[in-house]
Amino acid sequence: MVARNTSDNIEEHIKQLLEQMDMAVLKRSELAELFQVVPSQINYVIKTRFTESKGYIVESKRGGGGYIRIGRISYSNHHQLLLELQDKLASQLSEQVYEDILLLLVEEGILERREATWLLAVALDSVLGSDGPRLRTQMMRQLLKEIDRRG
Repeated sequence: MVARNTSDNIEEHIKQLLEQMDMAVLKRSELAELFQVVPSQINYVIKTRFTESKGYIVESKRGGGGYIRIGRISYSNHHQLLLELQDKLASQLSEQVYEDILLLLVEEGILERREATWLLAVALDSVLGSDGPRLRTQMMRQLLKEIDRRG
């Protein structure tokens, strides 16, 4: 069994909340107290595990009455998702963002996990070299167009 760290536990807690409601409204200080961590660890989990490329929208307000709102981005259909992903692609994709998008496509039932694993394997910096970020963007753009075209 794989040992889970505190960040994994925080992520799982937030995902469980999102299963119960469309939008989770959280207080950073309350989560930090619940998990016995500093608020910056809550920020770290949210910034790294609840990104737009992973299918989440996050709104944050700091201060005394501050909150964090997290929700899943919902799409009316796969075509809309693919178009939105194409629209929001950066000119250079890191390995992590590329992988996040592939996992989102798996979660949405558009790609099989095995296909995503292969697509990730050929898009690593160790394969693409110094042009990796730019090439990953081109590869993802073409992949999304092709998936959308074949419906």
